[in-house]
Amino acid sequence: MTYRAAIFDLDGTLLDTLDDLADAVNAVLRRMGCPTHPAASYKHFIGRGFTVLAERALPPQKRDAGRIAECVAGSKTEYAARWKERTHPYDGVPALLDELARRGGKMAVLSNKPHEFTQAIVAHFLPGRRFEAVFGGREGVPAKPDPAAVLEIARLMGLPPQAILYAGDSGTDMQTARRAGMFAAGVLWGFRDREELLADGAQALVGRPAELLAWF
Repeated sequence: MTYRAAIFDLDGTLLDTLDDLADAVNAVLRRMGCPTHPAASYKHFIGRGFTVLAERALPPQKRDAGRIAECVAGSKTEYAARWKERTHPYDGVPALLDELARRGGKMAVLSNKPHEFTQAIVAHFLPGRRFEAVFGGREGVPAKPDPAAVLEIARLMGLPPQAILYAGDSGTDMQTARRAGMFAAGVLWGFRDREELLADGAQALVGRPAELLAWF
């Protein structure tokens, strides 16, 4: 089937943000007297917003509400100071977006990362692309895997969900796509593995960004 639009996850799909996120949270953990984690561990912490990220990064005995809130606030401050230090688009992503635009496909970005970070990061690393929407986590809008935000984007695009491909690197993304009635494309260059993507409903797996063009 040919699709008329693509909605992309951000972290682990369009951009490799792992090192900057890991550095930000680890800086806060050190201040709190907690063990830090290697960057690779953050592949399994990222994807459900800063609160879940903090819960997963903190040691089990320190996951009370007060420490989680402290970690979240500190991580946001640290991340605001360093989000462009080591983050970069994955190889092939800019070319994919340019070719999708050339073919007339509509595009959008949806992340569980806070909205202000999502907008700033997309504008900085993927400038000049026309996205119908760039949404991060917003107050009053349920986070992925709830489909509310992707369905909102579909309405903004003026398209039925069945006309949209949703690309992401995590089980959360696949659940989001399936709940919304969109085609769930799991990308293999991101933070999670094929087993998680398939278990959560991926309808296709792609190894390089250019492979997504087969559906447009």
